[in-house]
Amino acid sequence: MSNRVTRLQEAIKREASYIIQQKVKDPRLGFVSITDVELSNDLSYCKIFVSVLGDENQREQTMIGLNKATGFIRSEIGKSVKLRHVPEIVFQYDNSIEHGSRIEAILREITGAGGGEDGDDGE
Repeated sequence: MSNRVTRLQEAIKREASYIIQQKVKDPRLGFVSITDVELSNDLSYCKIFVSVLGDENQREQTMIGLNKATGFIRSEIGKSVKLRHVPEIVFQYDNSIEHGSRIEAILREITGAGGGEDGDDGE
């Protein structure tokens, strides 16, 4: 991936985060974190990965709100990030934080439960 694409991904990530938190006035949006941005090499498509704090219903409502605000977010990114053509934006839910928490809980359970056993089966 070129250095320019990497720089643009970071700029889009920073701007999209600011726009979502400060400018989008949709009550459906919960606590949203942008975890990653993938930009196609031709700069025409942008996939923004988001993590949402809350239950399943809050995640669904936040994704609906983000999808409704996509045009506004895209136009605001176009104003702040100097590009000839602003890429099409798609929001995708990123469950990696949730997945990591689940793995961490399992590891804690294994080390906590397995800490006192010597490997014998109790017979």
